[in-house]
Amino acid sequence: MKGITLQRFSVSILLLVLVMITSSFTTNNGLWDHLGSRTVNYRLDRDVIKVTAKEGSFKKLKIKVTGGSINMHRMIIQYGNGQKDEILLRHNFSRRSATRVIDLKGNKRVIRDITFFYDTKNLSRKRAKVHVFGKH
Repeated sequence: MKGITLQRFSVSILLLVLVMITSSFTTNNGLWDHLGSRTVNYRLDRDVIKVTAKEGSFKKLKIKVTGGSINMHRMIIQYGNGQKDEILLRHNFSRRSATRVIDLKGNKRVIRDITFFYDTKNLSRKRAKVHVFGKH
């Protein structure tokens, strides 16, 4: 009986920890909205995450990497009005790491797409997944 109770307690603690970890990336009350994800390849590469106007306009972005490690060089944000911003990241992401909060120029901006430039050379055996979050 004690084994079952201890097992239920362990599962409850694990669920609580998962909720706490993901709570900073929820979608309610001006918190972080998930805008899209891409699984990266094993080489120098670029990926595009399409963001539609129905997602709304954003003031801030944050990038999170899960699964594997990558070396992120830069990203280019294409806005709905045709303007572009290039943001140099030059960051080695380990699995489960994230960028600083990236403030977008201007007030609230509609994002058309985000292009990432990265490589995975000698960093990981597992394929990384890049997640983009936006804050209104």
